[in-house]
Amino acid sequence: MQINKYYASALTAFIIWGFFSLALKPLHDYTSLSILFYRIFMATVILLGINFLFRKAIVKNDMAIYRSMANKQKLKLVALTIVGGFLLILNWLLFIYAMNHVSLKSASFAYLICPIVTTILAYFILKEKLSQWQWFSVTLCVLSCGILSYGNLIELLYSITIAFSFALYLISQRKNNVFDKFLILTVQMGIASLVMLPFFPFYSGETPTESLFYILLLVIVVLFTIIPLYLNLFALKGMNSSAVGILMYTNPLLNFVLSIVYFKEPINQIQIISYVLILISVVIFNERFLFRKSKVKTDNAFKM
Repeated sequence: MQINKYYASALTAFIIWGFFSLALKPLHDYTSLSILFYRIFMATVILLGINFLFRKAIVKNDMAIYRSMANKQKLKLVALTIVGGFLLILNWLLFIYAMNHVSLKSASFAYLICPIVTTILAYFILKEKLSQWQWFSVTLCVLSCGILSYGNLIELLYSITIAFSFALYLISQRKNNVFDKFLILTVQMGIASLVMLPFFPFYSGETPTESLFYILLLVIVVLFTIIPLYLNLFALKGMNSSAVGILMYTNPLLNFVLSIVYFKEPINQIQIISYVLILISVVIFNERFLFRKSKVKTDNAFKM
């Protein structure tokens, strides 16, 4: 089925992002703005190079489509693309700051809240319908996040802001579905670069001299920025924002495992219960996709 490739794209994107801390944590001595500046600038250069070297025909085709549109539609698509660029800047800056200067858990918790926010916003803004089981899944998520947030108000505020910025990005890009997704990502990175460029001389700090910084930044840009963002945008062509949002739980679940196994962060019984509830809620939300094939096979077997 065609939906499989969209589902696989979204899931792959969030699995990749789940390992982001492995590349970002070693850069904790650098300021959040420095990392953000170089991440955006490097991503823009690489994306522009790929488009103009290998994707000229696609760029020309989309430019022709844009010129043929009515002014109202042009304005709508330009606004969605610009808003997407600004939301990415805000989300990345807050996420990098939270991970390196607040706690890995606060960054992970942001992506526990985000699917709930995305699902609710998609319901009210995009009028996406949810089944009773899916609403039950959302309720379980709210319950587990409430348990995790108890007694951590500052971390909760950071998490909520990060969550809203990415949820709004997903919602806005669900409607931005006319042009090639890779080209849209390039334009958004270009917008982000133009916005950040005037601030670079004043807030970038000293120019990094360690080769490790640039090696890790290249990994972050290619593996943890361009690839998953493109997969995410591609998935939004064939999936509801709420479904993509729920798959986002893959990210914090992997972060949770890494925080215990690799970073040796302490864990308590409440956290274990909360994350088990989240895992159950993900399965429930996707039950139609996960169990539909087996059900079809069973039905066919009875018919034989």
